Amino acid sequence: MAAAVVLAVAAAGAGAWGGVSWYDASHDDSAAYARARDEALAAGEQAVQNMNTLDHRKLEKGLDSWEDSTTGDLHQQLVDGRTAFIKQIQEAKTVSTAQILSGAVTELDDRAGKAGVMVALRVTVTAPKGKPAVKESRMLGKLTRTSEGWKLSALGQAPVGNTAG
Repeated sequence: MAAAVVLAVAAAGAGAWGGVSWYDASHDDSAAYARARDEALAAGEQAVQNMNTLDHRKLEKGLDSWEDSTTGDLHQQLVDGRTAFIKQIQEAKTVSTAQILSGAVTELDDRAGKAGVMVALRVTVTAPKGKPAVKESRMLGKLTRTSEGWKLSALGQAPVGNTAG
């Protein structure tokens, strides 16, 4: 009988310890930060892929995707330049597709809703004539959290090679 009581007390103690540990882990600031980092990275990678993928046969859909992936000045530049860009792509008749190779969050200020990402990607551009051109590059993006989630607010090429003078 005493052994059963000891086992019951030990089981209750282990259960309580497990519950407290689970609660602490689920309310830990570092876990919330990691979730925000993962959300920013996933959104950043998708947005960079969207911004490097465009098919002249589905131009409106592709440009809508660009605009849906962006916010702020970058978004406004895309909206303002849309008509001219449509003309350029229709004349070129190109299809570009992007594949994400890897990505990383370079900075994250979760409270301010700002993040930075670096994304390595492979872009294949196919023109009406000739072989597809394949290029690998690294892009640096700035993200801003909006009511719809993380969106690109700036995007540019990352420096390549030794930049020291």
